[in-house]
Parts: sequence; structure tokens; C-alpha cells
Amino acid sequence: MGAMLQCSFGAAPSSLVVLPQNRVLTGTPAANIMDGKPLVNVLPFGMCNSPTNPVVAAATTAALGVLTPMPCVPATPAPWVPGAPTVLIANMPALDNSSSLLCNWGGVIQIKNAGQTTVEIP
Repeated sequence: MGAMLQCSFGAAPSSLVVLPQNRVLTGTPAANIMDGKPLVNVLPFGMCNSPTNPVVAAATTAALGVLTPMPCVPATPAPWVPGAPTVLIANMPALDNSSSLLCNWGGVIQIKNAGQTTVEIP
């Protein structure tokens, strides 16, 4: 909870939100690889610059081919990878700061700041 995230096509950082459903606290709720749901766990990254994002593509077409960033709404259909397979939270690998999350629009979401330093995940 509270980790700072950055998308390779996003204009601004975002934060990771972890609901207490995993029932593991490290001062704040701990995340596993399944905590990558758009607008629930992964919030928008400001403006999206990905030309494969349909909203950006439509705005770019309307601007006669000039790349036109549009509001970012992450589209993350798969879990974080690789996670920490030796540490399980709610029967799933724990999320660590080397994990990444892929967006349908071609972006790679990475953890820039873990948000907590009380627990080290191997």
C-alpha cells in the first residue's frame, strides 16, 4: 500500500492501493501479484502517450496525426510478474519492488518506491 508506480507511457506517477482483503499487514496492507486491478489497485498515470491506446489514437487522428495524449485509464488484464514465489500472501506470491505489470496499451508499470521499508521480501 502506498507504493509509487510509474508507467512507461504515463505522464505522472501513481500509487498502489491495496485493499485489506489479503489480511496481511506490514503497517499497511501487503500486496500480492493479483493486486493489479485498474482503478482499484492501479490508479491513472495522468495523461497517456501510447499510440496503441484507442482514446489516444482517436485524438491523434482528429489532430491530423499529431500525437495527442489523453487521460490514462490503465488496462491491466494479467497479474504482476514475477512476484516473490517464496513469500505467499493470501496464497499468491507477494509483490516486491522488482515486479512489473503490463498494460494492454503497451506500457510497462514498475514500482519506483516500495512505500514501506519495515519488511524485506527475498
